[in-house]
Amino acid sequence: MSQEPEITEDLIAAHGIKPDEYANILRILNRAPNFTELGIFSAMWNEHCSYKSSKKWLRTLPTEGPQVICGPGENAGIVDIGDGQALVFKMESHNHPSYIEPYQGAATGVGGILRDVFTMGARPIAAMNSLSFGEVSHPKTKRLVHGVVEGIGGYGNCFGVPNIGGEVRFHAAYNGNCLVNAFAAGLIDTDKIFYSAASGVGMPVVYLGAKTGRDGVGGATMASAEFDDTIEEKRPTVQVGDPFTEKRLMEATLELMATGAVISIQDMGAAGLTCSAVEMGDKGGLGIRLDLDAVPQREENMTAYEMMLSESQERMLMVLEPSKEAEARAVFEKWDLDFAIVGETLPEDRFVIMHGGDCKADLPLRALSGNAPEYDRPWEETPAADQLEDVPQIDAIDGLRALISSPNYAAKQWVYEQYDHMVMADTVRAPGLGAGVVRVHGTNKAIAFTSDVTPRYVKANPVEGGRQAVAEAYRNLTAVGATPLATTDNLNFGNPEKPEIMGQFVGAIKGIGEAVAALDMPIVSGNVSLYNETDGVGILPTPTIGAVGLIRDLGSELIAGLPREGHVALLIGETRGHLGQSALLAEVFNREDGDAPHVDLAAEKRNGDFIRANRQYIKACTDLSDGGLALAAFEMAEAAGVGVHLDASDTPTLFGEDQARYLVACNFDEAEALMVAAGQAGVALESVGRFTGHAVRLGGSEAPLAELAEIYRTSFEAKAT
Repeated sequence: MSQEPEITEDLIAAHGIKPDEYANILRILNRAPNFTELGIFSAMWNEHCSYKSSKKWLRTLPTEGPQVICGPGENAGIVDIGDGQALVFKMESHNHPSYIEPYQGAATGVGGILRDVFTMGARPIAAMNSLSFGEVSHPKTKRLVHGVVEGIGGYGNCFGVPNIGGEVRFHAAYNGNCLVNAFAAGLIDTDKIFYSAASGVGMPVVYLGAKTGRDGVGGATMASAEFDDTIEEKRPTVQVGDPFTEKRLMEATLELMATGAVISIQDMGAAGLTCSAVEMGDKGGLGIRLDLDAVPQREENMTAYEMMLSESQERMLMVLEPSKEAEARAVFEKWDLDFAIVGETLPEDRFVIMHGGDCKADLPLRALSGNAPEYDRPWEETPAADQLEDVPQIDAIDGLRALISSPNYAAKQWVYEQYDHMVMADTVRAPGLGAGVVRVHGTNKAIAFTSDVTPRYVKANPVEGGRQAVAEAYRNLTAVGATPLATTDNLNFGNPEKPEIMGQFVGAIKGIGEAVAALDMPIVSGNVSLYNETDGVGILPTPTIGAVGLIRDLGSELIAGLPREGHVALLIGETRGHLGQSALLAEVFNREDGDAPHVDLAAEKRNGDFIRANRQYIKACTDLSDGGLALAAFEMAEAAGVGVHLDASDTPTLFGEDQARYLVACNFDEAEALMVAAGQAGVALESVGRFTGHAVRLGGSEAPLAELAEIYRTSFEAKAT
């Protein structure tokens, strides 16, 4: 056995442990930790695993409702979708690994989120991703775009789950730190859900799946630190994924669950064996003893430190019903996966690690998890945004051209066509047209999925930006006829030790909490990703909201049509012409000033309810967000191959980003019926034009639809790849 390093101040600092935290460790143990124990504390007390800067604020989020079966704290959240069925879903970040090694970083992000879903007994039915890259002119951006998109497609396509939605953005704030947020959802029967809390003393702890190697050692600690010029040295902390092994692991796990052998089960994600064992023990109020000699290894002479901190992929840990051992082992051997009893549950509060006959760690388990540090970090409220200076009137078609030629707003088919969105044959609505929709197999129900955030709003006004991310998700689900059910959040921010960054986080949490309460979309799972900074420069605050909605009957509730020749264009909601922080301002004038648009949550709820209550009159529907009425009308027209004529010609009306608005296409008689219903419901509704011909006409300015469609369809690939 190799000699363990001496514990020095430099070694402690290299593990991301602050002096006061180390002093706390000394108090807990009443002695100095050894090298392996230091690594375990580092893994469990880092930001990625402990949420030590965010726990105080996460507790304020609404997480309950009649639809919620399981809220935050488990591998994923669960909501009831009726008929004894439930949806399991979560979103998680793989930002730092994806910047260091784009393909594997993104691929293992997909693998990890899929494991979170099937660990609970659910079969995955959908994936999404939210991607944020630096400006397209930055020397690293194109390599990152290619690597990340190929990694997502390479893993998800091989595993066999449809990728049905997401978003891609570009901004200089992400030049040194891209964001890769991965979402997955799965179906489960409500009486077959598996949880992670260990139970029973002396029960076998079993290692399942692929062998352990040195890849990913220290990955969670790396994910809790800023980047600097040593970034290339961090490459070994990125895991390597194998989607075919993961597919076998899923089938074996679901088969194993049917045998009754599983008492509890946990995905081995961040911090590998350490985090999975500690979380299982902590949730069950038990201790855990592990014998690392029994851990399946693919490399020679691995130390206890390396095995405990490895983040090798496609692995699980479970507590086994002892009488079912032979049956359980047979399942995993059939799928050619490792099955090894590596320890047992203990009655006392201990985490004991044995290796080569020696005790390598003996720690109080709850000090690692439930009693990890929790900080109330100082925070400063984000100052009120400056008054928006005058925005010059521009030719409306020129403004539209600027938007659709930007990689931020051009069509993203180059991205989503690399993903298989039809596998499993239940995809009802493919990516590219708002929320994705997947049928609940064997039924006439469907689930709608969306992912939304507008980071420039959040930077200008974190509270309104947080509200808006939830409100836009609500509108995207509503626009396909779905009833919003619940949300998952992926909160991406810079260094929380800076009061102005912590203030962004606190404000966004406040806005998100208000919105999910008002719109009945509780947060049931999520992830916090902090320290997204390089050389002291932070990303835009990016609290991504993943949301799900239920379509109870595809035949009568789905809104998925396209406008046709002669359809009336109706705008639902009030237009005031808000241009602060707008897409037009950023893309045409290179300005990011003014306040975020105000979000009236009562109006959001009222207008969304109106859409669902009157869907029989609606042929096509989209929400209005970035780019306002002009971009929404163009996207609807382009998808249908029919021209659109809008009556307005002024910049605020066409490009303003007021919230709580939808654009609807319908026949004339249906438009009349909607106007009557809107009057009765107190909903603002006006006719703004019609779909007709082969041109896009905005007031007195027009261009051929075919010319604009060519710009829209080719600009992303030409500029971003």
